[in-house]
Amino acid sequence: MAERSTAVDVADNSGDEPLTAEADQSTADGVANNRERDTDSDEAQGNPTSEDSGKASPPELHSGHKLARRYRLEECVTRLDGFSSWRAVDEKLRRAVGVHILPANHARARSVLAAARSSALLGDPRFVQVLDAVEDNDIVYVVHEWLPDATELTALLASGPLEVYDAYQMVSQVAGAMAAAHREGLAHLRLSPTAVLRTSTGQWRIRGLAVNAALRGISSDTPQRTDTEAIGALLYATLTQRWPYESDAHGLAGLPKDIGLIPPDQVRAGVHRGLSELAMRALANDGATASRHESPCTTPEELVKAIGEMPRIRPPEPAYTAPPQYQRTAYQQGAYGRPAPHPGATQPVPTPPPPLQSRTGRALKWSVSALLIAALGLGSWQLADAIMERGGKADDQNQTQTVDGDDDKSPKVPAAGKPVPIVDARDFDPFGDQSEKPSEVKNVYDDSASTYWQTDYYFSSDFGRLKSGVGVIVDLGKVQQVGKVTVSFVGSTSVELHSPSTEATAEPTSFDAFRKVAEGSGTTVELEPGKALRSRYLLVWLTDLPMQTDGKWRGRLADIKVSS
Repeated sequence: MAERSTAVDVADNSGDEPLTAEADQSTADGVANNRERDTDSDEAQGNPTSEDSGKASPPELHSGHKLARRYRLEECVTRLDGFSSWRAVDEKLRRAVGVHILPANHARARSVLAAARSSALLGDPRFVQVLDAVEDNDIVYVVHEWLPDATELTALLASGPLEVYDAYQMVSQVAGAMAAAHREGLAHLRLSPTAVLRTSTGQWRIRGLAVNAALRGISSDTPQRTDTEAIGALLYATLTQRWPYESDAHGLAGLPKDIGLIPPDQVRAGVHRGLSELAMRALANDGATASRHESPCTTPEELVKAIGEMPRIRPPEPAYTAPPQYQRTAYQQGAYGRPAPHPGATQPVPTPPPPLQSRTGRALKWSVSALLIAALGLGSWQLADAIMERGGKADDQNQTQTVDGDDDKSPKVPAAGKPVPIVDARDFDPFGDQSEKPSEVKNVYDDSASTYWQTDYYFSSDFGRLKSGVGVIVDLGKVQQVGKVTVSFVGSTSVELHSPSTEATAEPTSFDAFRKVAEGSGTTVELEPGKALRSRYLLVWLTDLPMQTDGKWRGRLADIKVSS
């Protein structure tokens, strides 16, 4: 199983019911940030999610235990229905990860493995990525990202409804992600406020795609309708801070009993009319919707289309704060050392005397005048002396002078650096899945500006906060003198030049084996090491990406030239 991008969170084990029309059986869920909770509310409500044979004894694990000599378990955050979930550390890549573990003889072990591997193949950065899914002797475990900087929607709603623009962004991104997942045959079936996260960059991420339902044995005959209704419930909650069913759930109060499903703009004043109708079109309401005129949305694809037909909601204008009025200091007012005026009392500001009218001012004025006169006299004398000296040498102008070649002391322009050929190159992605468009990497030294190597796409210029960078390692064939490296990009890009810490003859395999020797940004960047550099391998490391014409951030490296 290939590893994918870094950093994220564990899957949601909140124990709430699947968001269908019978969601009135949903149970309360505490608010916590980036944390799985230990709850068996599914069984407590009389809705078992697994067969009796599925409740196999969980493996005897403890903090400090290592899986595959790599994943060190740190803290058990859930122990439920024969499986456990842990916060762990990937010691190979030195990052936090989440791990689900269950016995190999668990009734749902095979379905969990299949769901994890299918989710990993999707590779959509809007989902918390599955990094590994392994059956090892008597246990099955699934490793996924952990987002330390992300906040659950549950926690965001604890302080009140979201702003209109934030709610619009949430439903747009979540609906788009689920539409992409369903096109690949994947469903979530447990999409709740604890499964939706907002990162510090404002990107919305979904955790537990397919895996959470598989862990609990949940299935649906209408998976697209189930996930669409769940998105409608999420939007309803962000607009009203209420759960759209009678039962309380996820730290949110339910609707009053016996009134049915009413639109969000009737629950709370000031709700955006378009988003209110959109939520009702997605929610089930006895086979229809409470929308006034529009047809119901029964799939995420239909929901995405409905969002696209809405007038775009723009982000709020930043509040303008007027700068404070300029205040004269006591020293400028000529009151240095005087007692401060009483608060609230209006103090007259003394008018300063006209400039240079005092006794000191007059003396200063005469001194400056004298210095100017002296400077003019000295300049005139030097000018006259230069003219006389030039006239004395006028008689020598017709004499022929011979210059010996050996006496020529003029500085010589140093020869330009010679090109150093690149014999090979490879992509370098140490903080991701170890691969970044390897088939295109030869384009960086094919002497063609029309071809390029490009990165995967991300949702911000800093790689969506998933990693610190990505790059290309070039091989010069042997250790050579490196004077300058010129790189060309499609779009202004920030880049660093790294070389191995020593004159290595073997290609370094880790980022720590390199050291930064130059940096810059632009479309054509000349990277010159601060001191003499001899190396066979060079790392061109991209640290900040431009937005391309498709609206996504990705780096496009067109050419690398090395000279001695």
